[in-house]
Amino acid sequence: MNLDSINFVSNDRLRSVMERTSATPRQVEEAVRVNTEARLRALRIGMLAVLNYHIHAARFLRKSHTALPSAFASPLVGPVGAVIKGRPRLHARVPRQPCRPVADGPPPPAALIRWAMGDDGRLLGALPGLGYAGAVIEGMGAGHVPADAAPLVGDLARRMPVVLASRCMTGPVFTATYGQPGGEIDLVRRGAIPGGFLSGLKARLLLGLALRAGADPHAAFAPCQ
Repeated sequence: MNLDSINFVSNDRLRSVMERTSATPRQVEEAVRVNTEARLRALRIGMLAVLNYHIHAARFLRKSHTALPSAFASPLVGPVGAVIKGRPRLHARVPRQPCRPVADGPPPPAALIRWAMGDDGRLLGALPGLGYAGAVIEGMGAGHVPADAAPLVGDLARRMPVVLASRCMTGPVFTATYGQPGGEIDLVRRGAIPGGFLSGLKARLLLGLALRAGADPHAAFAPCQ
């Protein structure tokens, strides 16, 4: 792909022009949304981030160091390109994820629980009473919790969407390998939604957007598998 041959209208430019017309604020924002989706559709790639001359697919990017200039990395796939002599060069392409529906206001609160050694899961039962609309559990390994805690995950999944992620640095949550109580097969059977390759933090963002838009969380996470 030669990015130099693509000429897009920026959202800021589009918004500036439309605000000088008779378009309503809602029409302006809808035009910006369509412009954004059209650009992504033309590129056939998702959101990118450029850091320290490296081009990353945003879905894989995470901060990996507190201070270094090379503080961001994509552990699962590495950079998809680089900025060389002032020009972007893509070396790899990742399929574009579906655009999420736009809805006004902040997303409903979603809890993020990271499982630690010796944790008995007592926090899970308190989440509905604290006003959470969903939860993401960063399980151990490929997405596991202790056997004694598995019923608690199931109880919570009957009350709100529960997404299963991993506390590992990288790698997807499994779905059909470990069948012991507390393994991912057991947790999915109890209602947990596999988070795929998304980290717990990113899974929480996607869950919040799905809940805000009234979308099915299972459908929202299906492309991440």
